[in-house]
Amino acid sequence: MDRFNAMQAFARVVETGSFTKAAESLHMNKASVSQLVQSLETRLRVKLLNRTTRKVNVTADGAAYYDRVVKLLEDMDDAETSLSSASALPRGRLRVDVPSPLARMILIPALPAFYAQYPDIQLDMGVSDRKVDLIGEGVDCVVRGGELTDLSLVARRVGELQLGVYAAPSYLESAGLPSHPKELALDHQRIVGFIWAHAGKAPPFAMHRNGESFKVHGRYVIAVDDGNAYLAAGLAGLGVLWLPHYMATEHLARGELVRLFDDWHLDPMPMYIAFPPNRHVSAKLRVFIDWVAGLMASTRL
Repeated sequence: MDRFNAMQAFARVVETGSFTKAAESLHMNKASVSQLVQSLETRLRVKLLNRTTRKVNVTADGAAYYDRVVKLLEDMDDAETSLSSASALPRGRLRVDVPSPLARMILIPALPAFYAQYPDIQLDMGVSDRKVDLIGEGVDCVVRGGELTDLSLVARRVGELQLGVYAAPSYLESAGLPSHPKELALDHQRIVGFIWAHAGKAPPFAMHRNGESFKVHGRYVIAVDDGNAYLAAGLAGLGVLWLPHYMATEHLARGELVRLFDDWHLDPMPMYIAFPPNRHVSAKLRVFIDWVAGLMASTRL
């Protein structure tokens, strides 16, 4: 029995609550993971997990052993990365999930420079705005906009997005040019709704001007949960958009969008990288987080 692989398999089953999910995240088959855990239990002569056809629960002995195993695995990783060659060149597979517009317009175009510095890191990048089960899906970290509602995660603020209000010329031709945000509540006006994963609905947008504040609810004919689809709906003239400036710049220059309410201010949207509290911050994860933070700081957002 490979004790390291057995401990790693056991820890992942505890974290995901499933042999199937553990196997998927470790790129192994379910039978191999089950055999490793059984071999570990045989060696230790204790039952680590209670298995049923529907779920897996850790026993009291298993919970105590898990705490020791996680620390041991972290120490082994630190021992490897403390070597000068390993520290200089972090390596291995890193699973991340990032918003689709940020991936398309900011992160992916900058990746050649990242790989020039870290050629041995393999990125599996999920591109979405959905709510991700980091532990269950074996994801190392997520990049998300807005205030985080899952307080169980460890989060690092890596920047903020400046926002504006925009609409396509075709929309303005049919609905008219609004002069005040409150006009967006009128029957003939429409917004494009964005469904936030943590809220499950399109929230109102708060706008400010010289001590005046106004929350725009608006009416929509379409609401989406993906940033690229949100932008596409606005470009198609389906309603008014609240966009980070970096998403609007090219379309403004080409006359495909018009900025509204220039004298109104919107609170910037914070950007975070979040990861599970029991997930060891490996060298490869640390350099990725630092790279994203540096990229956000150097990019006009």
